[in-house]
Amino acid sequence: MLIAGFPAGPWGTNCYVAATGAGQECVVIDPGKDSADGVADVVREHGLKPVAVLVTHGHVDHMWCVAPVAGTYDATAWIHPADRHLLSNPMAGMSRETTAMLLGGKYEFAEPDRVEELADGRTLELAGLSFVVDHTPGHTEGSVTFRTPYADADVSEVMFSGDLLFAGSIGRTDLPGGDHPTMLRSLREKVLTLPDDVVVLPGHGEQTSIARERATNPYLLDLADETPAPPTRGL
Repeated sequence: MLIAGFPAGPWGTNCYVAATGAGQECVVIDPGKDSADGVADVVREHGLKPVAVLVTHGHVDHMWCVAPVAGTYDATAWIHPADRHLLSNPMAGMSRETTAMLLGGKYEFAEPDRVEELADGRTLELAGLSFVVDHTPGHTEGSVTFRTPYADADVSEVMFSGDLLFAGSIGRTDLPGGDHPTMLRSLREKVLTLPDDVVVLPGHGEQTSIARERATNPYLLDLADETPAPPTRGL
């Protein structure tokens, strides 16, 4: 399996490209601001053909280049229906500070030509890969993670966690559509139930694992006594 990832844009959002190998079809996950050139570089280097764009949630730092990337490669975009409106109106999911950062320019957003909606528990068969969709609201109403099997004796799955889970932290819940109790429920039901050997590829920062986060992440440890902790990462 080939997975290439790189941080892009002012928020350092991780964009990922996944395929069964070089010269094959691929999927692009979370092409945020300034990621289109990086996607093109990965596609060119490995001789890939993007057929789908998967969006973990509708915040602008994760979907800025969804329409350009999908349009360039005639690919289908996949997003949860609760966040679909953010494809054409990302300002509805921004903080006041983030909106102010963008007021210096004129930006127009629109849905790609082909958009499909995600559902909890659905398995997507794309580019020769299988992705299990887990609806994990809390950061946004339509946040999801994608899990795909990984052919390694030490790793059962790779999870693209978006802004649900980071190395040592979790996503913020103070933006429109965010809710901290809902985030804790998503972490309890969709993260802590996973095997320790699952590798986590987050929306920001370095990769981690379920074992590492279960043992060291203060926000997951707090779930044991239901003590809420303010999240600090994400847009």
